[in-house]
Amino acid sequence: MRAHPLATDAVLAVGALVAMLLGSFVDPHGPLGPSFRTRAPEPVSLLLMLLAAAALVFRRRSPRTVLAVTCGLTLVELATGEPRAPVAMSAVIALYTVAARTDRPTTWRTGLLTMAGLTGVAMLAGPLPWYAQENIGIFAWTGMAAAAGDAVRSRRAFVDAIRERAERAERTREEEARRRVAEERLRIARDLHDVVAHHIALVNVQAGVAAHVMDRRPDQAKEALAHVRDASRSALNELRATVGLLRQSGDPEAPTEPAPGLAVLDELLDTFRHAGLPVEATVQLGTGAAPDPLPAAVDLAAYRVIQEALTNVRKHAGPGAQAQVSVVRAGASVEVTVLDDGGDSADSAPAPGDPGGGHGLLGMRERTTALGGTCFTGPRYGGGYRVHAILPV
Repeated sequence: MRAHPLATDAVLAVGALVAMLLGSFVDPHGPLGPSFRTRAPEPVSLLLMLLAAAALVFRRRSPRTVLAVTCGLTLVELATGEPRAPVAMSAVIALYTVAARTDRPTTWRTGLLTMAGLTGVAMLAGPLPWYAQENIGIFAWTGMAAAAGDAVRSRRAFVDAIRERAERAERTREEEARRRVAEERLRIARDLHDVVAHHIALVNVQAGVAAHVMDRRPDQAKEALAHVRDASRSALNELRATVGLLRQSGDPEAPTEPAPGLAVLDELLDTFRHAGLPVEATVQLGTGAAPDPLPAAVDLAAYRVIQEALTNVRKHAGPGAQAQVSVVRAGASVEVTVLDDGGDSADSAPAPGDPGGGHGLLGMRERTTALGGTCFTGPRYGGGYRVHAILPV
């Protein structure tokens, strides 16, 4: 029916024509009540019924025009028909179509005008008395047609609104799922970068030291290789813990160790000291004997910022560089500062042409921004580099 509306309306028009023809042979005022085939319609009435039914074929294309045509034909029948044929049935169908396909104000205006016009002509110009049941019936049928069309239109609008709301909710849900997946991928990539960049840089430094002193100072080479083993073991453990986050809840070998934080900051600094980078640290998280612990996300972010900043110092600063780490609780935030003097190099920032440069600084900014904080990085006056992150608690 939706694919072929014109054919559907043609079938409806044929049905309406048959109904009007059958009704024209019924006499409602017979001696024993309504009787069939006790009267016959006039040729003019047959022509009016045929024209009204033909107009109904185009009721969806031009509903107001069809209503005007059917009302005009109905008025002619009401004023001249004797006996009267039910041409008004076509006007009732046309009025229902207008009410179902327009808005409510238009339905009210058109419905009242149609009801008043047809009923008034039937009462004043027709052959029957003004109080005849046929005249009251025209008023009732036109009113019901307008009300039914308005109800159908409201129902369709309600269903369309529900369908649109469901489709919009589905699109929003898919966009939210994609956004969460992208954020999770970014977080995992950031963690992997922090782990790999730190430990692999230390392994590279210690392996170079071992290769350099292997022949002349085997004891120092042995110590460097031990640091390589410890750094690689730490890297494997952190990689295992990070990859374990991707497992399902029922998968084996789920991570059981807590994420690193400032509680193990001394161990992190020792790895850099063993790699030949002197590091001084100052940690002030409170004035009491047992300061309040930091939230897990803030604790991890502070640890990762220090780890990445010192890794950049070790990779990019010149020989003899020294670093200073400061973690201070200031009111409702924690300030993390990592400074270096650059050593024999002008600064310790990643070089623009460095294939691995830039990701660590971007990761630090993303971590702090995700927590509502800020991160400032840049060269220091007189040489060296400065990393300053403010993390709200």
